[in-house]
Amino acid sequence: MRTLFPSDSCKEPQLNAINPQSWLQVERGKLTKLAPWSPSSIESLIKVPEPRILPVYKPVDYVEVLAQVHEELEMCPPTERSNLYLLQYQVFKGLGEAKLMRRSLRSAWLKASTVYEKLVFGAWLKYEKQGEEIISDLLTSCGKCAKEFGAIDIASEFPAYETPSCSDMLKDNLLQRMVSFQIGDEKITCNRHEIARLSAPFHAMLNGCFTESFSDEIDLSENNISPSGLRAVSNFGKTGSLSEVPCTLLLEILVFANRFCCESLKNACDEKLASLVVSRQDAVELMEFALEQNSPVLAASCLQVFLHELPESLNDKQVVQLLSSLDAQQRSIMVGTASFSLYSLLTEVAMDSDPSSDTAVLFLKQLVDCAGTSRQKMIAFHQLGCVRLFRKEYDKAEKMFKAALSEGHVYSVVGLARLSHIKGHKHWPYEKISSIISSYSPLGWMYQERSLYCDGDKKLEELERATELDPTLTYPYMYRAASLMRKQDVQSALAEINRVLGFKLALECLELRFCFYLALEDYQSAICDVQAILTLSPDYRMFDGRVAASQLRTLVREHVENWTTADCWLQLYDRWSLVDDIGSLSVIYQMLESDAAKGVLYFRQSLLLLRLNCPEAAMRSLQLARQHASSEPERLVYEGWILYDTGHCEEGLRKAEESISLQRSFEAFFLKAYALADSSQDPSCSSTVVSLLEEALKCPSDRLRKGQALNNLGSVYVDCGKLDAAADCYINALKIRHTRAHQGLARVHFLRNDKNAAYAEMTKLIEKARNNASAYEKRSEYCERELTKADLEMVTRLDPLRVYPYRYRAAVLMDNHKEKEAIAELSRAIAFKADLHLLHLRAAFHEHIGDVMGALRDCRAALSVDPNHQEMLELHSRVNSQEP
Repeated sequence: MRTLFPSDSCKEPQLNAINPQSWLQVERGKLTKLAPWSPSSIESLIKVPEPRILPVYKPVDYVEVLAQVHEELEMCPPTERSNLYLLQYQVFKGLGEAKLMRRSLRSAWLKASTVYEKLVFGAWLKYEKQGEEIISDLLTSCGKCAKEFGAIDIASEFPAYETPSCSDMLKDNLLQRMVSFQIGDEKITCNRHEIARLSAPFHAMLNGCFTESFSDEIDLSENNISPSGLRAVSNFGKTGSLSEVPCTLLLEILVFANRFCCESLKNACDEKLASLVVSRQDAVELMEFALEQNSPVLAASCLQVFLHELPESLNDKQVVQLLSSLDAQQRSIMVGTASFSLYSLLTEVAMDSDPSSDTAVLFLKQLVDCAGTSRQKMIAFHQLGCVRLFRKEYDKAEKMFKAALSEGHVYSVVGLARLSHIKGHKHWPYEKISSIISSYSPLGWMYQERSLYCDGDKKLEELERATELDPTLTYPYMYRAASLMRKQDVQSALAEINRVLGFKLALECLELRFCFYLALEDYQSAICDVQAILTLSPDYRMFDGRVAASQLRTLVREHVENWTTADCWLQLYDRWSLVDDIGSLSVIYQMLESDAAKGVLYFRQSLLLLRLNCPEAAMRSLQLARQHASSEPERLVYEGWILYDTGHCEEGLRKAEESISLQRSFEAFFLKAYALADSSQDPSCSSTVVSLLEEALKCPSDRLRKGQALNNLGSVYVDCGKLDAAADCYINALKIRHTRAHQGLARVHFLRNDKNAAYAEMTKLIEKARNNASAYEKRSEYCERELTKADLEMVTRLDPLRVYPYRYRAAVLMDNHKEKEAIAELSRAIAFKADLHLLHLRAAFHEHIGDVMGALRDCRAALSVDPNHQEMLELHSRVNSQEP
């Protein structure tokens, strides 16, 4: 998705004219020496693509939408809940909140009111958890079932059909009047009453005033039923069962049942056929028949197979053709009222694979067709507009963006602006975005977009405003950095790109910095960045996807000195002690090429990735650690961490104990201590955790992990009030260069009422650490108000995603009776970060000044973020009772 929707508009010739072959002979596999550094050589390396038009729902006021969703969830009938949770998912997707997205999908699945919703959202969750099959296997090995998204017995979810009761059969046997049906040369003798009971048409034919009612022989030769088929029908009339009937005969009987309105027979065929759908080919062959014959159980069973095999099933042209060519009635047969949910899922899978594909277009057309509400329409129109734009189908894209905008999706104006510029209208895009800015509370993306339609200082002013409103947008940093690099202001350019990399590990920013280092011929730094890129995304391609990052690494590495294993360990210690997580990632990537124990290295890699807030990459590394474990006890430890990191703490604890029973090791004791501390609410378990960490420290390990264990042990001692023991742990950790121990030691000084020593200790950490936003934040607790404010301003500059500084500043303003300023301070962060604590505090402020509706809105939005937060629930209840 990195280059999802690059546009041909707003070209900047100097930046976009990239020619890597001027320095990198990719085809020949050689790296040539750069000419003396010059602006022209930089321009050949640097490319800052336009910011992507995101194919997501981006309301101007997401808090208002989340609040509305929560309110509707409280009042709506159960049948509407899943659709509301899907909308909530779409909002969180627009905000980039992956955990909240998955939770909304899970809520939609849990609150599903139909089998169709269970199918769709179960398949969606399964798709989201691709690559996590190992977790299910591990849980099974622990005796815990985890097959929650397995196949559903579709037939059991539908109303059972009625079969003749035994008493009816006995009663009917008193009237043993027979009738013969002629089919070709054969006669099939049946009980007249049993056949008559199959449907109203048969009852009228056999017991009414028709000619057949008085005849003992009836010709059915023209009704496309075979003798064996009719015998099966006759047997069903007796037994109410179709057991042992082959598939081909069932198809024939189903058509016959439809023709003569035999509901119980049709339902029995439907269920029996559904039970025979095993493979994708079965589903393909039977789906069309199911739709023609209005067989919902069979259709849903076929759909289940397609969904269960996502995303592979969308590589099957027959499946795509089937799912993308349905009309409203056919969709209703296949998926009931869950059409919009189904095509939302199919669209997402298709776009994840290739956002410009025909498949994405076909499914988006279906999504547009089945959108019912205004919100659904704006999402579908906008997504289809994005795909049309990417395919350069400009007129069709414009039509879709206009439709989305007319439904209220203001963000779609970005698509219209880009299209207008492509068509040569130079002033309209600027004026249109300006009118949006003046009509709504301005957001960062608005100024970022308007910057594309101006130049020079004006462009930079727009981008500064964009960063001020939304510091998470990467394009402004990249553009400023590239501009500075063109002016040969190297240090400022690097400082600018490092600003964003300090809190957001964006691959496009790492790629740009890699290009800077190439231009400077700083190959050691360049290889550091490309190795970090490959750790995060092994298949990443650079320069608009033209060159594999792995190939670039190979070429650049020819210009870098080879490190021995000892060199690598020394480099890793240096970077670890500097809290240089990107540098540490790079060293570990390089070490993995050696014959060193790979399990340990992948495990270290996973720890760094978790620290860098890359949970998916961290899980991938943990799984690789498990695969490369050198022994059974080591493998059990990694399995324990996999379980722990996915929320299965008790099972992780069991794996640690199993590992210890086989072999005492540092990592097994450390895992057990960690999991026990997290899972037990009993304060008395602290002594057990201490003993486990002490046992860990007695076992062989490297200084990196021993420093972490000492640091954790110090924290437990602090919690127990044993400050001298804690200080000893932190000091010993610092002796082996575990820099983060400064923070623990500062806490000990503070608890000893020595704030100056605590402040000094945190200052040491700030001076040593590369990534020190957290250190400034912690130091702010150990100084007077003015210094606190200065430290927290620095935190916000270094990492604008940290919420504590906004809350602190807002609280200070509130203490000074500056209510509007306090609320504005919180709103500044809420605009780009959906955070429970920020919303909670703003709700309390609104309540304090008597703004009941504002408080209620924030309460409801916060409960969308965390529906079980007790303090939030109490505040919501209190505010709700005040609503006029």
